Amino acid sequence: MEATINTSKPRFFSQDKNFRKRLFVLLITITLQNVIAYSVNMADNIMLGAYSQEALSGAATVNQIFFVIQQLAMAIGDAVVMIGSQYWGKQELSPIRKIAGIALKTTAICCVIVFIACTFFPEPILRIFTSDEAILAEGLDYIEIVKYSFLFFMFSNCLMCALRTVEVVKIAFQISIVALVVNAGINWVLIFGHFGFPEMGVRGAAVGTVVARIVEFIIALVYVLKKDKVLKLFSENPFKRDKGLSRDYRKAAAVMITTEMCWAVATPFQTAILGSMTADAIAANSIATTFYNFLKVVIRAGASAGSVLIGSAIGEGKLEEVKARGRTLSVIYIILGVILGFLLFILRGPLLSMYVLTPEAYAITDQMIVLYSFIMVAMSYQMPVTTGVIRAGGDTRFHMLTGIIGTWCLAIPLGALAAFVWHLPVIFVVLCAQSDQIAKCLPVFIKFRKYNWIKKLTR
Repeated sequence: MEATINTSKPRFFSQDKNFRKRLFVLLITITLQNVIAYSVNMADNIMLGAYSQEALSGAATVNQIFFVIQQLAMAIGDAVVMIGSQYWGKQELSPIRKIAGIALKTTAICCVIVFIACTFFPEPILRIFTSDEAILAEGLDYIEIVKYSFLFFMFSNCLMCALRTVEVVKIAFQISIVALVVNAGINWVLIFGHFGFPEMGVRGAAVGTVVARIVEFIIALVYVLKKDKVLKLFSENPFKRDKGLSRDYRKAAAVMITTEMCWAVATPFQTAILGSMTADAIAANSIATTFYNFLKVVIRAGASAGSVLIGSAIGEGKLEEVKARGRTLSVIYIILGVILGFLLFILRGPLLSMYVLTPEAYAITDQMIVLYSFIMVAMSYQMPVTTGVIRAGGDTRFHMLTGIIGTWCLAIPLGALAAFVWHLPVIFVVLCAQSDQIAKCLPVFIKFRKYNWIKKLTR
């Protein structure tokens, strides 16, 4: 149901002081949580980079699979946030609990599929991303153990999204700190064989990740069961069937999962394009995207914070405030993008000093980081406005269409042509493969200014 919009004398920025306070708290907390959570995988990347280039590339190849799983988990959780935040605006908690229960059941089904794929078909999947036998061997060793972490991660993410819907976010940050410490400590001991433990290399990194994810899940579950005083997820049976809410959730989640899977599958394809070139290109892309994605979590946090606040305003019926919040968020996202792009550019030297690379791999990585520092600015506008404002407002189809068209009709074809037909240098192949990040900016701006994305999703 599309909401009626009042267009009389709108203010460009939101004048709601409570909005600014809530945005600041959510943005800072979710950013810190995302940075720490991303550091769990980054710890593997850095330590394996210091161990050997083959181990680094093998783990990076498996992390392409994790990226797909991560996007799937995020789509399941984001559907909870999108619908639940509108009920949060109305201060109705029972529907949020039921939606979270539906999401947990969806997560369980996806976990079974993921585990079967990683257990019985690991080699065919990894060969999509690399043909290098040394890298493949390291990747198979890594996935044999790390696949268990995928399951715990998906359930933890679902629980954290349910809590984020009611603006409970500090626990996610605290959990991430514990997970990082556990992962980094075990990595240091098992990768290099300290304190008399065997030198396990890539398998040691996998063990560290699995243990960290288990600890993460246990703390999240205990908090939801014993400590949470806001959502109280299990104060009623969240798994009790509600046909209306099930239909609402399936409708939203289906579009989100389709969108995220199209993009998530495309990203490894982009990696596969580089993987068909040289081992140096694989290592360079792994390092450059690691730091790009590390800073990108700030923008994802901004989108997450915006999603809750846009949805709650719609639930409260403050439709003029929804537009003002959207404009405010858009400007904030651009400012953040410029700051993050500048940081990536000036810090590339110190970052690269942490790795043991061939001279050619070092040069390629340096060029990639410079390129990503500019791409960061464009991405920081179009991605969070699409997901944190337009999609959060109830319009999921626009994100799906721009994602599919931008990725599969522009980025992937251009990247493939650049690599296999035009035989361009690696840096130009990456530029072509990331071209959608820039191309999406104009249609996102036009769509945002129409305000026809504001839709009421509550019953």
